[in-house]
Amino acid sequence: MFARNLGTLDRAIRVIVGLALLSLIFVGPKTWWGLIGLVPLVTAVVGNCPAYSLLGIKTCKS
Repeated sequence: MFARNLGTLDRAIRVIVGLALLSLIFVGPKTWWGLIGLVPLVTAVVGNCPAYSLLGIKTCKS
């Protein structure tokens, strides 16, 4: 469906950042702004970042 443009390291960083942001819902300020963490998680799972596509960036090897 989408061409992959995220490398392994980029995807791992996105998972960590996404989980950290999602934790804001349960720990700390307990705000719904933590749902923004779904964006990096979804892009990591799919392997495609729409912003990277617009800018012509590709961090994967193939």
